[in-house]
Amino acid sequence: MEAAMGLMRRMPPRHSETALSALLSLLPQHSSDLLSQVDLPLQVLCDVDIGKEFILCEYNRDADSYRSPWSNKYHPLLEDALYPSSELRKLEIEANDIFSIYRDQYYEGGISSVYMWEDDNEGFVACFLIKKDGSKNAQGRRGCLEEGAWDAIHVIEVGPEQEGATRYCLTSTVMLSLTTDDESSGTFSLSGSLRRQMHMNLPVADGHLCNMGKMIEEMEGKLRNSLDQVYFGKTREMVCTLRPPAEVAQMRLPDS
Repeated sequence: MEAAMGLMRRMPPRHSETALSALLSLLPQHSSDLLSQVDLPLQVLCDVDIGKEFILCEYNRDADSYRSPWSNKYHPLLEDALYPSSELRKLEIEANDIFSIYRDQYYEGGISSVYMWEDDNEGFVACFLIKKDGSKNAQGRRGCLEEGAWDAIHVIEVGPEQEGATRYCLTSTVMLSLTTDDESSGTFSLSGSLRRQMHMNLPVADGHLCNMGKMIEEMEGKLRNSLDQVYFGKTREMVCTLRPPAEVAQMRLPDS
């Protein structure tokens, strides 16, 4: 199991579904652990009742159906399905409205979904999802990428209130993939994923949504910085070392 998880951490997001399917056939005894711990690129479905798209994941799935955060219905329809309590559903609706504004301000479009459910510790769990297709034929507003995708998964475990405060545990995963194919940059492909975790004890007086929003905003800032340094920074360093720009190459030539 440890080796399988190590392999999945090193697998490009675009190949992760194929790799997971192969591991499930090799390790059927660990299928439940693999499905619960491995994050795959997010898929999207349209809620025909509302006319809005929502994101599919393991957290809104029951059997082969997925619950829409907009209509609270499963697609396809499912009898005896699991639903959040009425109180938690109200919080879920508010979270989806607020997170849509957050997504549009930070991502200039994309699709977001928020799901909540009760846990066994008298608290609840919330999952915040963002999917942005940055390809020139989709939601990309600058047209620089042939293909591009950003998938963000934020799962927050909210503990019961104790002395006016609550413990929040945030686990965030970001999957990035991009491909260029033009005269200026040539054909170039880069992809990878990062996972980070954060714990905080915060006062409940500010509200759960406010506390969770602050944690997600802070975490996404850290993840973007890490991606910029690890993926883009190191790639730029290697490319410039192997193929230095013309002006740098000229400076390296010995004087005749």
